[in-house]
Amino acid sequence: MSARLLFILLIALIFSALGVVTTQHKTRKLYVELQKAEEMTKRLEVEWGQLQLEQGTWSTHRRVERIATRELNMRLPGPGRLEIINSNATLRAPAIGESSATH
Repeated sequence: MSARLLFILLIALIFSALGVVTTQHKTRKLYVELQKAEEMTKRLEVEWGQLQLEQGTWSTHRRVERIATRELNMRLPGPGRLEIINSNATLRAPAIGESSATH
């Protein structure tokens, strides 16, 4: 009986040791994946910052105006072609059968 109990304990010890080794191996693999994910996060944050800076550069008023005048041949309208719109005015949709020109 004592030898049988010793054998069962030995088997339990072996399975327990294998479980510990397997768990440590998985933990190390997951830690390496975590480190890679954190590095990727840092790289993406740097890239995001660079893209935001670039977007700000591309959308400056001076650049947009220069492209509009040089490449698209756009010009400011003359004083006779300007129309001032009151931002406080309420807009309403024309009723059915009503012309939009009557507004």
